[in-house]
Amino acid sequence: MLSRILSSCVCIVACSGAIVSAGEDWPQFRGPSGQGVSTAVHLPTEWSPSRNVAWKASVPGRGWSSPVLANGRIYLTSAVGGSGGDSALTLRVMCFDAGNGKTLWDTEVFRPDPGAARAMHSKNSPASPTPIVTADRLFVHFGHMGTAALDLDGKVVWSQTTLRYSPVHGNGGSPVLVGDSLIFSCDGGHEPFLAALDAKDGQVKWKTPRNTPAQRTFSFATPLLIEMGSVSQLISPTSGFVGGYNPASGKELWRVRYGEGYSVVPRPVFAHGLLYVSSGFDNPILYAINPIGASGDVTDSHVVWTHRKQAPLTPSALATGDDLYFISDGGIATCADAKTDKVHWTHRLDGNFSASPVLAEGHIYFQSEQGMGFVIDAGHTFKLLAENDLGERSLASYAVTDGAIFIRTEKTLWKIASSK
Repeated sequence: MLSRILSSCVCIVACSGAIVSAGEDWPQFRGPSGQGVSTAVHLPTEWSPSRNVAWKASVPGRGWSSPVLANGRIYLTSAVGGSGGDSALTLRVMCFDAGNGKTLWDTEVFRPDPGAARAMHSKNSPASPTPIVTADRLFVHFGHMGTAALDLDGKVVWSQTTLRYSPVHGNGGSPVLVGDSLIFSCDGGHEPFLAALDAKDGQVKWKTPRNTPAQRTFSFATPLLIEMGSVSQLISPTSGFVGGYNPASGKELWRVRYGEGYSVVPRPVFAHGLLYVSSGFDNPILYAINPIGASGDVTDSHVVWTHRKQAPLTPSALATGDDLYFISDGGIATCADAKTDKVHWTHRLDGNFSASPVLAEGHIYFQSEQGMGFVIDAGHTFKLLAENDLGERSLASYAVTDGAIFIRTEKTLWKIASSK
């Protein structure tokens, strides 16, 4: 199984070497590789509010950012207040001790106009993008309301609020760190663009217009950096197309169009030299794209296969070995051949799904919006190992370390660890 896990990570680079990359850490959205693949061991497969809970901590405010973990500390963002009366909206970063759940610090980063957070989808929050933690910095992103860097003691080093755009349903896409550039999508209702900030001081390095043919231009996808030999490309889906970009300059290198697909959320996956990208609402299609040698519009030449049945709108896919796993928002899980799209199995899991799955020790973990964690065996035959109900709404993805899983629900951060 270790060889299968490693093969899913070949040629994937989700961030620069500056990110904390120890196997027991989880420094960004979907972990060290940005693909949801973990090398952690001794993870629990069963839990409940009264079983295998090492600790739980109350999390104030609203937020669906996923937890990140480095050097024994958990970091989360949240939006506190602003729900009525004279309460001001504050966008905050919180740090917890991963060993005991104690709050180590809680820093206000922004105090935006409450109106900036009003256009919010019921599945979104003012604090949905996931932070990035490196050896000495924590980068937090609140979409159109601002981006900031903090030191690991909670002091704001710089903040950036000059990148303005008109959000639809709020913010959602997380940033990616590439060398000394913090890159994220600004795909709002008008004139969407991709942007890079200097990670040292927050100054804008480049902005690239999307020039999308889609009528609805808003999307929420997190970029992914890939390496193909000596060539690095930033892969960033948006409404109407997915593009490959030069991460140093922001220049668009190629694109594959997918019609009017909009509100794109899933992070791309890269395995076997193929990119796996979902096209978004209203007609989700999962695309397998060969980016090698791509230049210009390669819609007619570089799409290897497409999959329409139960393609995901929100959760990202997961690749391991020769297989691709994905789950629809309505709960249909699929295992397919990553190279040919041959379906090995489909199975309905109870509930709705927004969180992206995680692979560890040959097991795949899915989390429903209703707070149920499903654990299955990775393989060509569906085998359910456990259903684990925390009884609280959950849209965030897991953070994983040796022996433990960190789960954010609506009001709580949980450390799940085997009591054996």
